Amino acid sequence: MLIEKIVGDFGDKRRWRQYKARVKGLPGPYRASAEALERYLIYFGALSDGSTMMTMLEDLADLFERASVDGTSIRSVVGDDPVEFAETFLRNYSDGQWISRERQRLIKAIDAAEEDDDGGEGS
Repeated sequence: MLIEKIVGDFGDKRRWRQYKARVKGLPGPYRASAEALERYLIYFGALSDGSTMMTMLEDLADLFERASVDGTSIRSVVGDDPVEFAETFLRNYSDGQWISRERQRLIKAIDAAEEDDDGGEGS
């Protein structure tokens, strides 16, 4: 649809607003932690697929909502190294990262170069 190409996917925008409302509803320390992780995941993750990004963020909100309700401490959720937690969490969504497409592009280019070589190793 032309309008979605101009302003973006309406479904993802709706999901974004719903996600932000969920995070805003978290108790202070859980909200601050979720927002800090969101920032890191968005910058570090470089997700190019909006739907994958929203799924990841919704899962993050689920995690912190459950932790809040259960009274689970933030450190029990993220562990001693929040960076390691974030990067491990992100690996579950790697298909949406731009680097995944670049990895596939590299593999295809090398495969094509190998085919063009015609096996003439001694030429």
